[in-house]
Amino acid sequence: MTDLEHVLPLWRELRESGADYVLATIVAVQGPSYRKPGARMLIARDGRRAGTVSGGCLEAEVARRAWWLTESGPVVERYSTVEDDGDMPFGSGCGGVVFLFLERRLTAAPLLSALEEAFNRRTPLAIATILDGPNIGQRAFTGEHHIATRNNSALPLTVFQQPASTNEPKTLLEIIQDAADVASSRAASIDQIVSIDGTATHIWSDYRPARPCLCIFGAGDDARPLVNLTRELGWLVAVFDGRTHLATKERFSNADVVKVLPIADLPEAALTHLDLQSTDAAVVMTHSFEQDTRILASLLSDSQPALAYLGVLGPQRRTREVLIEAARLLGIACPIDHAEKWLANINAPTGLDLGADTPAAIALSILAEIQKTIGAASGKPLCEVRAARATASQ
Repeated sequence: MTDLEHVLPLWRELRESGADYVLATIVAVQGPSYRKPGARMLIARDGRRAGTVSGGCLEAEVARRAWWLTESGPVVERYSTVEDDGDMPFGSGCGGVVFLFLERRLTAAPLLSALEEAFNRRTPLAIATILDGPNIGQRAFTGEHHIATRNNSALPLTVFQQPASTNEPKTLLEIIQDAADVASSRAASIDQIVSIDGTATHIWSDYRPARPCLCIFGAGDDARPLVNLTRELGWLVAVFDGRTHLATKERFSNADVVKVLPIADLPEAALTHLDLQSTDAAVVMTHSFEQDTRILASLLSDSQPALAYLGVLGPQRRTREVLIEAARLLGIACPIDHAEKWLANINAPTGLDLGADTPAAIALSILAEIQKTIGAASGKPLCEVRAARATASQ
């Protein structure tokens, strides 16, 4: 949902002024593509746009044609970056095909409202959209959306799912609702063709995970570049420290949350108020043995959910000593053995080996490892990954 960091501000401005707009969403790709399904771009009448659907080669062309393409309603449009008749249509070196779903305010507004709600609440959701559907009576169903949360319940703001007339077939609503619910429960996007009254209907269910959060425990100068880089990804960034002169909004103006932790009350005072989720990441980098100990004791206690990534700055020897003391604080028998188990499941020292020797470079190595872990990627050079895939497909 990274695009929303840029799309939502423009959308709010257009919504307040009552202006129309076009929302472009990648629904499928063939071959190499800079952006993947789910990427969005918002286009205003005056030429402004937010978000991207490519590396810069398609945006101008999409914006130029979006208005007349959507004059009769939502539509799926194919944009090829493969040589056709010896020409590269949009000057891209990707060599793939991108399919965009283009829709105007009528269908896009409630969808963007749901995305905004999920973005602010950090809630995962699935969006089932009829990309090519039947016309029943006077109503065209292409562009209909249904939103489902992880617990398979529709968000209350999806009022646009109500039927326009009593003649609407119940099976159509059931199918699109089921598609969103299945994608939500599987936490995965689903593309399917179903038959409704003999008409092939294309339904794409786009699963959007919750907006991730990086909790940085430590408000030293080396935390600043980590905050700034993470904000570029569109993540929620929170900074915590027990030192009041360091944990200030003035020092971390780009952070969403900056708070002073009551270190002396940890781990007895659980960190449940931080609302950490299993998809979040945390880095402990206070440079204080006592703070690191109490913070890790809180993060590793049974009252806290397991995080997608937990990293500790500093040499592994020091982290081992911190974990042993943390186990003692929690009253765990055999603290040395328990510390070793913890150590095997956290990233210490945090970061990838990038030859980093400055605060900014260290921040890059930390964030790179977090992205690799959460994205379940190899972290290998892309040229090696693609070469291995090409060999495997032969």
